[in-house]
Amino acid sequence: MTVSRLLRPSALALLSLTLAACGAQRAPVAAQQDTTLQALSAGSENQTPRAWFVELAGAPTSKGGARAQLAQERQAFRDQAKALGLKVKDRLEFERLWNGVSVEVADADVAKLRDVPGVKAVFPVLSVPMPDGERSAETPDMTTAIAQTGADVAQNELGLTGQGVKIAIMDTGLDLDHPAFAGRVVASYDFVGDAYDGTNTPVPGQDTVDDCGGHGTHVAGIAAAGGAVKGVAPQASLGIYRVFGCAGSTDSDIMIAAMERALADGMDVLNMSIGASFNSWPEYPSAVAASNLVDAGVVVAASIGNSGTGGVFAAGAPGVGDKVIGVANFMNTHVFLNEFTVSPDGTKMGYQNATGAPAAPTTGTLPMAKTGTPASAADACSPLAPGSLTGQAVLIRRGGCTFYIKAQNAQNAGAAAVVIYNNAAGPFAGTVTGTPAITIPVVSVSDTQGALLNNRIAAGPTTMTWTANSGSYANPTGNLLDSSSSYGLDAKLGLKPDIGAPGGLIRSTYPLSLEPSGYAILSGTSMASPHVAGISALVIQAKRAAGTPIAAGDMRGLLQNTATPKPWSGNPGLGFLDFVHRQGAGMANVVNAVKATASVTPSKLSLGENEAAGGTKTQTLTVTNRSAGTVTYTLGHQGALGTAGNYTVTAQLPGANASFSAPTVTVPAGSSASVTVTFTPTGAAKTVYGGYVVFTPDNGSETLRVPYAGFQGDYQSLNILTGLKTMAKLNAAGTGYDVLSTPSTFTMQGSDYPQFLLHLDHFARWIKLDVVDAATGQPVHSQFFNASTDEYLPRNSTATGFFAFAWDGQVSWSRGYNGVGNTHDKRKPVPNGQYIVKISALKALGDAANAAHVERWQSPVITVNAPKK
Repeated sequence: MTVSRLLRPSALALLSLTLAACGAQRAPVAAQQDTTLQALSAGSENQTPRAWFVELAGAPTSKGGARAQLAQERQAFRDQAKALGLKVKDRLEFERLWNGVSVEVADADVAKLRDVPGVKAVFPVLSVPMPDGERSAETPDMTTAIAQTGADVAQNELGLTGQGVKIAIMDTGLDLDHPAFAGRVVASYDFVGDAYDGTNTPVPGQDTVDDCGGHGTHVAGIAAAGGAVKGVAPQASLGIYRVFGCAGSTDSDIMIAAMERALADGMDVLNMSIGASFNSWPEYPSAVAASNLVDAGVVVAASIGNSGTGGVFAAGAPGVGDKVIGVANFMNTHVFLNEFTVSPDGTKMGYQNATGAPAAPTTGTLPMAKTGTPASAADACSPLAPGSLTGQAVLIRRGGCTFYIKAQNAQNAGAAAVVIYNNAAGPFAGTVTGTPAITIPVVSVSDTQGALLNNRIAAGPTTMTWTANSGSYANPTGNLLDSSSSYGLDAKLGLKPDIGAPGGLIRSTYPLSLEPSGYAILSGTSMASPHVAGISALVIQAKRAAGTPIAAGDMRGLLQNTATPKPWSGNPGLGFLDFVHRQGAGMANVVNAVKATASVTPSKLSLGENEAAGGTKTQTLTVTNRSAGTVTYTLGHQGALGTAGNYTVTAQLPGANASFSAPTVTVPAGSSASVTVTFTPTGAAKTVYGGYVVFTPDNGSETLRVPYAGFQGDYQSLNILTGLKTMAKLNAAGTGYDVLSTPSTFTMQGSDYPQFLLHLDHFARWIKLDVVDAATGQPVHSQFFNASTDEYLPRNSTATGFFAFAWDGQVSWSRGYNGVGNTHDKRKPVPNGQYIVKISALKALGDAANAAHVERWQSPVITVNAPKK
């Protein structure tokens, strides 16, 4: 996408926002006042894309292309670029999964890349910072995480271990000295070297030891650890592909290179716990390459992203790839907690130490007191009488003020310890950091434990005894979606994510050389994706053993058919299923997948937009019975909650009904039968709806499900150019923007050129900058005077974020846009004069010939007064 032609390091370019791993995106800089946009933070500098994907015309070899022909295309590109005076620095070349190269060129030459004959498209090489799962003070029970997907049963009762299956891990490397992986690494390659940080030159071919990141070792352990902590496929072989150095980021072209290497090494499964949120176009090169990898025989699982607070349409590449398994994140069902006991019967209480306070001792007994009741809204938020709690452990309810204030008030009253209990379901971790420091132990317990302690203290003298023990405690949010897990759909209304797995509070392997040594607890979709990779390995092993090997492209469908959707995490007691465009088919289950003797295709339904109120969508589903007997399925429908809003999401009641061509479908052994399903959306306009078609068999075999989702209303009614739309230029310090709402003059030298700051509320198929004569409004010389055309744009991650489009005074004298790219003659500076830049944006899935699908805005008059040469 040729957005910025002359952006300097301090300027914020379109798509130059660093896109965080596992989907998290750093928020763009927001407008703070009418006349000046505040300085960019230091972390926002140097984010202009350094490199660009150049897609060439031929098909990659995995799609039938010939290596010799593709080599000729690459050489022709280099020769033509040189003939046009382009100084192109090669980075990487691709031919197995995607045909093209990645290159570095001067900012001013990016647009010229489109002029090179044979160039199909140009995309930015996105920066993907090193993933780092969210750490927790809670210690999870890994055994229960494995049990959530049935992997424990698959291992212990079905004898499945992943033996003979190769799982590729694209990440920060692996601690090869960790006993959990001894003798099982069969392929490895370091694409970057320790010193690589995303801004310098990678030095490939070094070792793949994960001695400075940790994330890769953790992810590999979930998929395939053996020993003290057992992963999903504990005897699978591993291919390790290191794409991160010791700090900073990697680039999406390096990710594609790693995919191609994994294919060459004969991997069966690839896990990618990395991605770019809000880049929801399946056409992005990393998403295309990942889908082609599936067609080439490798199952691909990828985290869908950790941008749950970013609203709908936040899923990112490569997880949005058409054939990739995009994975959502459910919470672990149990956690391990330290324990104390209470009189009179020694009841155990699981607790967590508060950050900022001394750790609780492992011995000793204290009398207990309390300062409120389970109805208190601001317990211990006001000073307590001096000496009133001397030598006692005081029970305090959460809420009304900070944990620090509660602990400080108790400490000032002489308390020897503080026990804070939750005012909502479940355990929690508190922080009491402050000045002066808290010098007594402060621990937290669940709401139910707090109520029990309250009642005992109210009934008479109660004591607590610290112990060195720990135990497993139920997590009330277990089996529910983690609040961080990203929403779909993708930009083309494709159903994403595809499926979910445990990712919240996962204890797995960690490098021995890092703290905590050996094992650590991380959370995120990064931790969910390797569960699915491991499950895929178990299924592959089972199918091979049965003499019915499964194609990589069929794995997602099998897992979706046999998954189980979960209740709404916002209030599970209401009985509604959570959003399909956030959990996909639901929780994966390997036992169901292995035992399934039937399947339904397609395994998911992307219903698109339902533009007309009262309209319907009819789909055909085919059931294939591979069992030895006839099976009759009863058809059913389960509606799931929908959503309204973009950045701020509001839950909607289930938004569709379903009817069937027949109430049952009978499928003879070894045969298939089809049924039609008609969906009638019932929700409000501009909502995303979804649910499940359910096939219940009469022989007690596995129930099969097909998730569906769609958009109610006119998808093109979602606006792109809302909020900020202004012309600006970098301030003198190069740290922010000065807004220029009136005609302005530019020399087009240095940083003295116009930039157009636009908030993109939704995806744009393309954005064009056209330059016209200010006096006549006509293109110069009766030709289409085009500054740039940028394709497949993301949306901003926040409602106040923006992207900057810069114009350097050059244009492509063009015969127009042909739907694939511009048919340019050449690019050159405009003569000095007065111009207006007209910006147009085609909406996702829009028709360029339909004026209602194209949004427009134009700049104030721009006077170009470049020095004469």
